[in-house]
Amino acid sequence: MVHMANGRGHLKVFIGMAPGVGKTYRMLQEGAAEAESGRDVAIGYLEPHGRAETLAQANGLEILPRRAVSHRGTALEEMDLPAVLARSPELCLIDELAHTNAPGVEHEKRYEDVREVLSAGIDVFSTVNVQHLESLNDQVSQLTGTRVRETIPDEVLSLADEVVLIDLTPEALIARLRAGKVYPQERVPAALNHFFKIENLAALRETALRQVAEDVEVKRLVRVPSPGTRRDEEGRPAAAEPPPQPIAERLLALATLAPHSERVVRRAWRSAQRLDAELDVLVVRPPGRPPSTEDRKRLEELRRLTAMLGARLRVEEGDDVAEIAIGVALGLGSTYVLMGTPSPRRGLSRLGLGGADRSLLGDLLRGLPGVDVRVVADPTLRRPGATEDMRPASGGLDGERGEGLGSEGSPRSTQARGGPQKNY
Repeated sequence: MVHMANGRGHLKVFIGMAPGVGKTYRMLQEGAAEAESGRDVAIGYLEPHGRAETLAQANGLEILPRRAVSHRGTALEEMDLPAVLARSPELCLIDELAHTNAPGVEHEKRYEDVREVLSAGIDVFSTVNVQHLESLNDQVSQLTGTRVRETIPDEVLSLADEVVLIDLTPEALIARLRAGKVYPQERVPAALNHFFKIENLAALRETALRQVAEDVEVKRLVRVPSPGTRRDEEGRPAAAEPPPQPIAERLLALATLAPHSERVVRRAWRSAQRLDAELDVLVVRPPGRPPSTEDRKRLEELRRLTAMLGARLRVEEGDDVAEIAIGVALGLGSTYVLMGTPSPRRGLSRLGLGGADRSLLGDLLRGLPGVDVRVVADPTLRRPGATEDMRPASGGLDGERGEGLGSEGSPRSTQARGGPQKNY
């Protein structure tokens, strides 16, 4: 591995489905191999979690001292970013990419530290679990019942030069856990009864495999111009042939200020990633009514989420949500519109398919011919014993211009067709 020609360091991320699969172990192994080949390697931050096998892999590698930080009377240790930059190794190993730093250091998140290290021309190896990706937050919560608080923008992983999946079967990971190789023995029973259930691990493994496969596919589609020179029939240099222009896709997600609307946004963002498309998020507020304190708080949270995902948030005012959404979609050239699940209270009439009763979905289909309108599935409606009387929690815009819920985590989504089929 060599430094990038543009002066930016090379980022390699080791990703896994859960703690204990061997991400840090593998990072240290490859770091040691780089050092043996003659490169200048240093460990900027290592978190072995008391695992002797992992710590042993660091033998022979320089470990930079941590930085002591006091927060609310508690002594904490963080990576010493200024020391890393001053030491300026060719390659720096920085564990736990999603870590939140203690207040008082240069950056709030470790991935921001890593960006600065890369900008200094230093190569970085780092580690992360798939559940820390922001766009997967709802899906992981649904799968495991645990809400992950420390997340990173998916862009951090997308911009990595290499992503290495550390794969382990759920059975093998549970065996490691029982043997005390993941957590101390006193923590094993609780772990087995909660996060480390085999069905959780199987779902997380599938999620990790899919994430890396999608990342590989996106990178494969980036074409590098041929270094050769094209010539005409007489052997003279010919004008370069322009690359084929892809059909640009653009997604518009309809959201509200209700708490669960973030699910629709995350699901739309992952769809946009698969399509290599841009994402806009639209919130329509009632006209002439100042936002409440809670509305302002929810709007700020939505702004933070869209900024983290690299999407654009638009806030419009008006009484007719469908009319505004149609106007925005046409103005932006949106090719997909995603919305939360319609309320099931009146069956097909709420989808605009059962009579003259108007619905947001029906209006969108009529007003946006040739545009795909997709309804993001509500996972609560797929639970055993769910009945038609169950109403989704508020989240996306539903079929009667009110509130609904969209889940990014669903393996399927209900799709209403307004144009030719496109695959996600």
